[in-house]
Amino acid sequence: MRPSKSLTTLARWSSAVSALAGLTLLSGCKFWLDGHQSTIEVAGPVAADQRHIFYVTCWVTLVIFVIVGAVLAYATWKFRARNAEEENILPANQESHGNPLIEVGLIAASTLALVIIAFPTVRGIWYTYEVPAAERDNAYEVTATGFQWWFKFEYPNEQIENVGHLITANELVIPAGRPVHINLRTTDVIHSFWVPKLAGKVDMIPNRGNSLWLQADQPGYFWGQCAEYCGDSHAVMRFRVIALEQREFDEWVEQQKKPARVVAADTAQAGEARAQFASLKEWRRNAPGYTDKYDVAPLDAWRQHQHPDANEDPALIAQGRKLFQEKTCVACHTVRGHEGVGIGYPDLTHVASRTTIAGGLLENNPEQLARWLHHPDEVKPGNKMYVAGYVPNEIKLSDADVHALVAYLESLK
Repeated sequence: MRPSKSLTTLARWSSAVSALAGLTLLSGCKFWLDGHQSTIEVAGPVAADQRHIFYVTCWVTLVIFVIVGAVLAYATWKFRARNAEEENILPANQESHGNPLIEVGLIAASTLALVIIAFPTVRGIWYTYEVPAAERDNAYEVTATGFQWWFKFEYPNEQIENVGHLITANELVIPAGRPVHINLRTTDVIHSFWVPKLAGKVDMIPNRGNSLWLQADQPGYFWGQCAEYCGDSHAVMRFRVIALEQREFDEWVEQQKKPARVVAADTAQAGEARAQFASLKEWRRNAPGYTDKYDVAPLDAWRQHQHPDANEDPALIAQGRKLFQEKTCVACHTVRGHEGVGIGYPDLTHVASRTTIAGGLLENNPEQLARWLHHPDEVKPGNKMYVAGYVPNEIKLSDADVHALVAYLESLK
């Protein structure tokens, strides 16, 4: 039976829609090719290998699409019904069977396509987990642990006397041009570690060790996030990777090993905060928490965070440090050299040197820090700072309290 006019029309419309969709994707490709978490514009060998696998798959499927589409278009055009009479004409032999040669050829072609895709995919899977043998002795070791909803980063090679090893939260700083082997762990549910421009995704599974490696070819600032649904705030479980030249990285490590800064209090009376907000504004729950400077020069913005504020208020900082004890913050957070001794929550010893807070969700500035302290439940629903801290301990913070706490936390460079 010849295809009807309606079937022919449908085929033509499908071709037109496919062409239009292709043109739309090509014209708008800039918006999804060069974003913060692009997997096309990569900056390391592991991500480049994964991009190669993607391209191989795309080319194989494109060839299949072109061949199948061409045969379909040819058959639709050649055997179309040219008039109403032809629509009702049946083939001379209504019982037809497939051509064995064609069927065997299609099976062989499909198998070949799968082999072409499978070979680099299997090799890429092994490549993701283990640093190449030639670079293994030069690899830097880090342990990343997933929590609901933030990441802890441990540097086992960077020992701190009478303390243990260096620990940070939500921002992983690494040496550029050097492989970094990351041990992946979790303390609660399954998470997934993903830095699109450098490597990923690899799951963090309870009671099971996992690992990956990555390398940043050049110094840079990279966005990462959890890629496995893990609860209420999974979508805002983010982190950053900052790659530095070896000399700058070594300087950062030495600074991070030091105990928390102590700002000497003067005789001035603590008045209004000298921070960049005069009063606490109301925020929408989904209001963005970062500025466009992280789109323009994120690494420069990170470097600016490494230096103390010249206008800090010593008296207000002392008041904030006292509140940090009184409001039981010390029970959950560690501030080496000060009072905090908590181990299950982010280490705040040098929190002000990070560009983000709240698990990589908000920019680390006085205004956003005040927003986080005042309404952590609205910023990140279900977070344990609110559920396990604020609620059972009935913590209430006035505007003055928040100003003082912000001043103290912002002094921890």
